[in-house]
Amino acid sequence: MMDAGSASNAKSQSRCPLKDQLLQKRNSRENLDRFIPNRSAMDFDYAHYMLTERKGKENPTSASPSREAYRKQLAETFNMNRTRILTFKNKPPVPVELLPHDFTSAQPSKAAKPHRYIPQTSERTLDAPDLVDDYYLNLMDWGSSNVLSIALGNTVYLWDASNGSTSELVTVDDEVGPVTSISWAPDGRHVAVGLHTSEVQLWDSTANRLLRTLKGGHRSRVGSLAWNNHILTTGGMDGHIINNDVRIRSHIVETYRGHTQEVCGLKWSASGQQLASGGNDNLLHIWDRSMTSTSSPTQWLHRLEEHTAAVKALAWCPFQGNLLASGGGGGDRCIKFWNTHTGACLNSVDTGSQVCALLWNKNERELLSSHGFTQNQLTLWKYPSMVKMAELTGHTSRVLFMAQSPDGCTVASAAADETLRFWNVFGVPQVAAKAAPKANPEPFAHINRIR
Repeated sequence: MMDAGSASNAKSQSRCPLKDQLLQKRNSRENLDRFIPNRSAMDFDYAHYMLTERKGKENPTSASPSREAYRKQLAETFNMNRTRILTFKNKPPVPVELLPHDFTSAQPSKAAKPHRYIPQTSERTLDAPDLVDDYYLNLMDWGSSNVLSIALGNTVYLWDASNGSTSELVTVDDEVGPVTSISWAPDGRHVAVGLHTSEVQLWDSTANRLLRTLKGGHRSRVGSLAWNNHILTTGGMDGHIINNDVRIRSHIVETYRGHTQEVCGLKWSASGQQLASGGNDNLLHIWDRSMTSTSSPTQWLHRLEEHTAAVKALAWCPFQGNLLASGGGGGDRCIKFWNTHTGACLNSVDTGSQVCALLWNKNERELLSSHGFTQNQLTLWKYPSMVKMAELTGHTSRVLFMAQSPDGCTVASAAADETLRFWNVFGVPQVAAKAAPKANPEPFAHINRIR
């Protein structure tokens, strides 16, 4: 006996048996073998060829070689690898190129910049007897006429890099020596020589003649010199910095007072607007010409006190006018980078040893530093990452001085081991350097009138 619920279910199931069978058949797999060709996806030319060609294949007849070759060519043209005539799905869409082929082929990929080979040994070594082992002096410079000047004891020697010849410029008396600083004028002909007795001599290197002697500015030795056109800036052990106009009789035109000990580093910016000075008082000053005064000592623009030892090594960046690199002595060992407009310290790197000199690469974003104990090496840094690119060894004592050739490729280093070494560390510039501007004889145009 069925209950009411089961009776109603049986009644509903048997009410439309034909409809139930149709629904079941539609949902079963028995209907999946029925395909309807897609006419839009079919190649009717190919289909016609296949149908007519198969008749010949089923009843082969002899054919000439030329006809057989034609048949094979025709088969390749119609892609005889296909076996289906009917097509049931559309072909997948052709991938769209993001860039036209012509454009990509016309724009070759940029070739990677080749790695520059940096020689690990010096290209040339010269003897430098009697080179004074004094960190606070500046005894070597390389002029724009490609002549290197170096002071050895009381004598200044000139080495012509174009032919390798050496000549003596001057030997000073023991009463005024030794020579404590040397610097070429921008014209590459005249050279300034600082002396232990506070005097500064101006020499014509071509005529081998003393033009004048600057006196009365300092009370003790002049250890640093820097040119700014016709202005020769001198720094002394008395802590004073003096601008001397070499064109006029009363040559002292400005005085900077901010250091309490010897001024051992002086560098003008490329624009000639700012002067950087470092001293044995661990101070770094930035002076601006717009703030100079002839009636009273000039006030500094920035007084930077982050170094913890003497600041001698100074170098203005050639590709960023307001960027200055400075190096500290044995108690500091750091290279610091400064924004001279704001006075902010941008970075500081501990090199592990006394920083004696700094030079920027004129053609690449690189900085070269020379050091003292323990390795007495030259280190090439990549800027701004400050990753070491190379360490050049060969000197057996601290590398006190460095100078750069006019083309920016070769660096000369002089050390307390009394050797002068030349390094091809900066390589050859990729682009030919612009022609050097014609030397301006203006600073010494009227020098003969001075008595």
